[in-house]
Amino acid sequence: MRRSAALASLSRDHHQALVVAQRLRRATDETAGEACEAFHAYWNTHGRRHFSLEEEILLPGYAAYGDAHHPLVLAVLGDHVAIRQRADALASASPASLAQLHDLGARLASHVRLEERDLFPLIEQAMPAARLTVLADALERVESEFPDRCLRSRSRLR
Repeated sequence: MRRSAALASLSRDHHQALVVAQRLRRATDETAGEACEAFHAYWNTHGRRHFSLEEEILLPGYAAYGDAHHPLVLAVLGDHVAIRQRADALASASPASLAQLHDLGARLASHVRLEERDLFPLIEQAMPAARLTVLADALERVESEFPDRCLRSRSRLR
């Protein structure tokens, strides 16, 4: 299925997440440190911001046309919480266990598949094309005006 322009940038972010998730899932004793570093680099530059864009722009935009309590929306938000928790646990673990890396990789990959296969098609079906265009503009504007906004707001919480 061809992705709408509004969600294309989020789908491109998903590709990066899947690459990192695969490294985490395949980590061995020899590659664990590199996989962990790759995840932290992804998480601190893209992952947190991606989650915030979905939570602050995408899902509220969808809620104007669909059920904000739809099981897919709730599952995505729950995944965000669980992945954030695992990312924080990984950051404080020294060294991280292979089980932690594998678990985080599996959860991240599963989450991306849920969004791509189920949530995004739901949103594309519910929202009129004109509203999807407005959504794409909002995502682009936030990313260009505040490229590290989400990172700054999260760092204040620590």
